[in-house]
Amino acid sequence: MADTIIELRRILKDCRTIAVVGLSSEWHRPSYFAAKYMQEHGYRIVPVNPRYAEVLGETCYPSLEAIPCPVDMVDVFRKPGDMVPIARSAVVIGAKCLWQQLGVRNLEADRIACDAGLDSVMDRCVKIEHARLFGGLNWAGVNTRVISARRPV
Repeated sequence: MADTIIELRRILKDCRTIAVVGLSSEWHRPSYFAAKYMQEHGYRIVPVNPRYAEVLGETCYPSLEAIPCPVDMVDVFRKPGDMVPIARSAVVIGAKCLWQQLGVRNLEADRIACDAGLDSVMDRCVKIEHARLFGGLNWAGVNTRVISARRPV
């Protein structure tokens, strides 16, 4: 499992096309907010949700296997019990990383990804990690350009 700052920074630099499984078209949902943030920071977002034809101006696909272009990261907004088949699909499509969002932690899915050579991240938000590591905290009203728990004197 990728969990250090160096690994997270590398993943976010290398993975520029993100398939977002469970992406909602409702602006107030966490999946929409995170995907919109990443899209506005230069990432290509590929929505995966059989309920929609389009989200964030991008064609929405019913499954990972239906995506016609290469995907670097599979970012998942689904419950932990749904993760194993998604992890297997991420391996099948040749993704580089399986990212389980905040509150999602499935160890079997992590093992499937790692055994296939994918980076695996669990229980973290891609938007929060990008903001923390690349100075995007201004979206939350903060832009200190410093990653620290210490307050300036």
